[in-house]
Amino acid sequence: MSSNISVVVSTYSKDRLEYLADCIASLKEQTLKPAEIILVLDPKPELVEFYKAKIADVRIAVSQEPGLSNARNVGVKNSRGEVVAFIDDDAFADKNWLGNLAKNYEEREIIGVGGQITPLWDKAHRWFPDELNWILGCTYKGLPEKRGSIRNPIGCNMSFRREAFEKAGYFRSDIGRFGKKLLSGEEMEFSLRVLEKIPNSKIMYDPSAIVYHRVDAKKANLRYLCKRSFYEGVSKSLITSVAGENTKTALSTENQYLKHLLKAAIPSRLKRIYKFQSISQIFVLTLSSLMVFSGFLAGKIMNHKERNI
Repeated sequence: MSSNISVVVSTYSKDRLEYLADCIASLKEQTLKPAEIILVLDPKPELVEFYKAKIADVRIAVSQEPGLSNARNVGVKNSRGEVVAFIDDDAFADKNWLGNLAKNYEEREIIGVGGQITPLWDKAHRWFPDELNWILGCTYKGLPEKRGSIRNPIGCNMSFRREAFEKAGYFRSDIGRFGKKLLSGEEMEFSLRVLEKIPNSKIMYDPSAIVYHRVDAKKANLRYLCKRSFYEGVSKSLITSVAGENTKTALSTENQYLKHLLKAAIPSRLKRIYKFQSISQIFVLTLSSLMVFSGFLAGKIMNHKERNI
């Protein structure tokens, strides 16, 4: 049975071929078949020719500008489905992914749905706490564990009704990932705009809609953790600068997450302080939080200077 869901995946590098092939294969094996699979490529002629020769049975679209937001927008504009779902090129979907996303749209007020993103490590890293899986673009400890309403989904596993784009516009290209630059937040800003433009709408998190996200071995180090955390703070400052009166709402998830760290994550590890894993994870959680805060302040300073030029 086919759905009325278009699936968009984008890539910017030939190096992603193996992962991308696995991703597309998982989409073709869904129990609820996608209406179409759209592969969006960066505007590089050699990249376009490469993937046209390597990937079959998908629609290929070419972005006019580089950047993840631009690619997703091109995917939406070239899609036909009533719902548009997004998955990353280095992820692959559980066979029931689309079916479990689709069930949520039986409720008319639901405008968007995100699901669980499970990290696949090359090898386990005991020093890395589950609370920081957001650094990897994955579901992190501190999010709701059951189906429920959320502020925004995570980009590797998200979907929206076409109505969301018709009424709220598209992803902002001046916010979010651009090649290997570690900014983020385009999903958050778009979701806030959707909820504002479409009164009484809801965005749901459904943990039964699962995708698996590969974790590059290069990300398993403190240098990447610090850099990604810093740019997360910068991204949050960019979003709050455009949120205006909605700043409190914009940071609601972050406030809940901080409470989880202070009331649950760190205290639970302090009870096992005699274990090296607990000590190392407390250190990493603290370091990441400090880098996020530093990035947030740096972003505020940059925004203030730009406004006064």
